[in-house]
Amino acid sequence: MERRTFLGVMAGGLLAVPLGVEAQQARKVHRIGFLSSAKAPSPVHEGFRQGLHELGWVEGENIVIDYRFADGHERLPALAAELVRLKVDIILALATPAIAAAKTATKTIPIVMMGPGDPVGSGFIASLARPGGNVTGVTYSGAGLDILGKQLQLLKEAVPKVSRVAFLSNPTNPNHSRWITGIKGAGRSMGVHLQFPEAAGPDEFDDAFAAMVKGRAGALLVVADSVFIAHRTRLAALAVKACLPSLGQYRELVEAGGLMSYAPSMPDLGRRAATYVDKILKGAMPADLPVEQPARLELLINLKTAKALGLTIPPSLLQRADQVIE
Repeated sequence: MERRTFLGVMAGGLLAVPLGVEAQQARKVHRIGFLSSAKAPSPVHEGFRQGLHELGWVEGENIVIDYRFADGHERLPALAAELVRLKVDIILALATPAIAAAKTATKTIPIVMMGPGDPVGSGFIASLARPGGNVTGVTYSGAGLDILGKQLQLLKEAVPKVSRVAFLSNPTNPNHSRWITGIKGAGRSMGVHLQFPEAAGPDEFDDAFAAMVKGRAGALLVVADSVFIAHRTRLAALAVKACLPSLGQYRELVEAGGLMSYAPSMPDLGRRAATYVDKILKGAMPADLPVEQPARLELLINLKTAKALGLTIPPSLLQRADQVIE
């Protein structure tokens, strides 16, 4: 009896080993690659991490995030290739240049995009409803190029007498030509003369603002570019120094001292991107996940900056603002 009991215990122990191995495999730590042309983390990254945490993903426990910040666009292809070599489970790519680099680097690893203005026109997906391939995520499309006309309109409401507006963009951004085409149409319809200063990095900011002053610009529109977001404090300061009321496509510019912004919430885009990562890690295919568009746009106004510029914001515009910084 004792011998049979002993053998039974041994058999039970042997059967338990595979179950333990299976449990360990179920606790696999997934690896996410985060690719951005920014210089350092920003509110969008914090929104992404918060979104993951709310869905039960904890860094260091069941997920690891490999951040790659290019500080510009030139290093993006090399960093994307590096993430592929690391065999990450998913690549999260922030904005059009990073998405393009990731898509070039891999056709098999799922890519969750965040913030492209025209993902179909850029060739990232087949359609918003059925993206196909290995790319899906959250887009500005729906705001699209129409947002430029609305932003120009808001600038004219804030500065009614403005007739010359500088449109600051990054010539290395794949959206550059589409932005120029879109804003030209809006400018013609509103009777606004547009200038097109360019800056591919912070070392070109001074020359860009010198061109704006020389061209007698009365206001400034800043496009959504990772380089501009990373150096938003300097951009805002240069705009005030040049006496240019500025409007950006991200709220962080206003928080850094710009006059206004009209755009989707970047932290919210990060949180929405986290839901895609969650679904893919649980077995969903990117090709089957429809691409999301921003549900609403936020208008922010910085009254401190308005005062510094000697500008009075019309009450009708203040009443429509989602947030006013005083």
